[in-house]
Amino acid sequence: MASRGTTETSKLKQNLEEQLDRLMQQLQDLEECREELDADEYEETKKETLEQLSEINDSLKKIMSGDMTLVDELSGMQLAIQAAISQAFKTPEVIRMFAKKQPRQLRTKLAEMDRDLMVGKLGRDLYTQQKVEILTALRKLGEKLTPDDEMFLSANAGTALSQFERVSTDLGSGDKVFALASFEVEKAKQ
Repeated sequence: MASRGTTETSKLKQNLEEQLDRLMQQLQDLEECREELDADEYEETKKETLEQLSEINDSLKKIMSGDMTLVDELSGMQLAIQAAISQAFKTPEVIRMFAKKQPRQLRTKLAEMDRDLMVGKLGRDLYTQQKVEILTALRKLGEKLTPDDEMFLSANAGTALSQFERVSTDLGSGDKVFALASFEVEKAKQ
């Protein structure tokens, strides 16, 4: 849904208008055929048609007043968090572990990275980037960070991670963050 609902809302409005036209025509046809129907059949059909008309009219009023649309606040939040996640996390493995709520695996990865840095298997820049991602993910998972980790994070966290922290905090529910992180993992696989 690249349009975030604007095209879909327009299509919904068009479909409702077409249904409205169809039901108005049905009422007209019903009146023209009134003599051919028995009284109960006529009344029941007319009642059902009027109920449908009323429902469509209510829906149209909501759309026209802006109270009902397929574009909602959640879509806006989703866009913000997706942007923040994609900018903050460059390592798909970290995104995956974060999305799956795997703090132990994140800590294991961090220990492996510490070892790889010491033996020269991992460059300082990549180490710093990935450690910041892992520490941020751990913090978001509610894990306690050591004072050294907190200092490392505050010294090295860039604006992208700060934006991720802000947006994910604004979302409130951690489940939303995890769901969107999972989406990012799936997107990265493709």
